[in-house]
Amino acid sequence: MNFLATCRLGLEAIAAAELRKLKINVVEVNDALIRFCGDEFDLVRCLLFLRTAERVLLEVGSFPAKSFVELFDGVAALYWKQYLKRDAKIHVTGKSAKSGLFSVSDCQRITKKAIVENLRRAYKTKLIPETGSEIIVEVALFRDIATLSLDACGAGLSRRGYRIRNVEAPLSETLGAGLLLLSQYSGAQDFLDPMCGSGTLPIEAALIAKNQAPGLQRSFAAEAWPFLNKNVFTLAREEAQSLIVPAPAQIEGSDIDPKSIELCSFHAQRANVNPSFKTRPLRELQKNSETGILVVNPPYGERLLEKESAQQLYKEMREVFKRLPFWGINIFSSHLEFERIYGKRADKRRKLSSGGKPCMLYRYFPGKYE
Repeated sequence: MNFLATCRLGLEAIAAAELRKLKINVVEVNDALIRFCGDEFDLVRCLLFLRTAERVLLEVGSFPAKSFVELFDGVAALYWKQYLKRDAKIHVTGKSAKSGLFSVSDCQRITKKAIVENLRRAYKTKLIPETGSEIIVEVALFRDIATLSLDACGAGLSRRGYRIRNVEAPLSETLGAGLLLLSQYSGAQDFLDPMCGSGTLPIEAALIAKNQAPGLQRSFAAEAWPFLNKNVFTLAREEAQSLIVPAPAQIEGSDIDPKSIELCSFHAQRANVNPSFKTRPLRELQKNSETGILVVNPPYGERLLEKESAQQLYKEMREVFKRLPFWGINIFSSHLEFERIYGKRADKRRKLSSGGKPCMLYRYFPGKYE
């Protein structure tokens, strides 16, 4: 079977490396999209283990579609009977970029009409009652090519299931995991986030350190697919459970807000991990070891703090982080002049986005920070 994994721009190499680590055959890596192939067990392992992918989809087919007639005919020509039962509840999602068919709602409507027409012919019936299990079909148009897929996730893979309450402007779980992996965090090093908010970074770090599959505690849309052997979910979850190990290093999050720390502990308990959380202002930061990885997502100035206050915080960060000369310091910010205000050029940068805003991960390597 052919599959698609979507991810954020800038995380393609990380997501592809995750797939290869799972012994998955990666076919092609494009902007925010990775094509791979495998069997149904590979699919379920991807759903459970991928940390940075946003969605995993089973590709049904693709074809040129410059008009609604071409879209209808192309969808109607695909072999939907192998995926959908006569009573399938069909939910169509859609997206379009750089295509003449830019009305997503119209594309969704035509796609569903074509699928229903296809199933009526295949099952020799006048009625598709849609009383059965819901199957999510995605129609994606890019440069006048339509790709039809089944969404295996339902809720996006960022929805691990542990975070049900939030502070303002939370960092998504998939982006948090991406920041950790881009920062070369392997789970073996001590980890620190001195502005941990609702706890995403320390919790994702703990999941990596325990080798705990991030999707282990949630369900997936593919579990309702009639053509999929349900035993593969049981087998894959048993495998994921067997691979969990004790975290080998200390993982800590701190924040000046005691309500945030209470929330972090609640989320960590739900995720079945045990980072250390402390209520502490940035200036009282203390290191637990000579080396480690620090990743922080400070307030940007546009949403949470006034810009002037955020800039003062960046200057304070520079002075505090001097106490960690042999730690890798990694700072995620959308501020266009972050390095100038912080007072030090990064050793490496990675363009990303968060909440629709362009951001940058600034990396300062251990042993070079002064």
